[in-house]
Amino acid sequence: MKVKSNSYYQNRKTTVKFLIYMMLLGGAVFALLPLYWLVRSSLMDTVQIFEMPPVWVPHPIHWDNYAQALTILPFARYFLNTALIVAGVVAGTLISSSISAFAFARLKWKGRDTVFGILMTGMMLPFAVTLIPTFIGWSALGLTDTYAPLIIPAWFGGGMANVFLLRQFYTTLPQDLDEAAIMDGASAFTIFLKVVLPLSKSALIVVGLFAFMGAWNDFLGPLVYISTPDKYTVALGLRQFQGMYNAEWHLMMAASAVVILPAIIVYFIGQRYFMDGIALTGIKG
Repeated sequence: MKVKSNSYYQNRKTTVKFLIYMMLLGGAVFALLPLYWLVRSSLMDTVQIFEMPPVWVPHPIHWDNYAQALTILPFARYFLNTALIVAGVVAGTLISSSISAFAFARLKWKGRDTVFGILMTGMMLPFAVTLIPTFIGWSALGLTDTYAPLIIPAWFGGGMANVFLLRQFYTTLPQDLDEAAIMDGASAFTIFLKVVLPLSKSALIVVGLFAFMGAWNDFLGPLVYISTPDKYTVALGLRQFQGMYNAEWHLMMAASAVVILPAIIVYFIGQRYFMDGIALTGIKG
């Protein structure tokens, strides 16, 4: 039987690696195409956007679309409003979800797993199912047309998806750490603050990124609860470019490109921690 040489296996390995890279490159192009289409459309006029066959490179380039889009509506105010909501939501989510996850993962109390299972079933309820009763509740409290319905829920659990994510991470941390801290006289809160949180930086960054993206891109929540134009968020601001009979598509694209920029920047800053945290590997030796 003829034995294949090492060069054959080396060439085969190189070919497989090349094919994998080509597939990844094709996937990257496919994923980035909508982003390029957005930027390309933001530099055109409305007529050129809908030309057929499509024009891939804008000519001439309309840089003034950005200045016009950000000044025709008070987008500085919209950005400030959104930043206020995002700050409240991210802070509330990180604090409340980390405490809740610690209680479900590291503390022993009667009915813990049963309560956790019941709360997990709430994730199966669509947002639309609870929308009307929730709105009625906030309306009875006189808090509609305020940011309270958008921020306060984040301070009461931070969402079961985030609690589940952190709980799974906390369970990977050795219980010996808790026992050693208890022998030194540490309370449960001290263990949470001084032992668990410092080891959970990656997971907390993942939860923070999810909370940021959810609050920054939220459209339905502000649409339901906010009615005063001065309190609009950037998502509602973008909606103002589309009227009943026409739409300023070139201005909407320019404003959209600016609106997604903070989300892209935040992701690139935290992507290393995001990859570490989403793997939920626990302590690294």
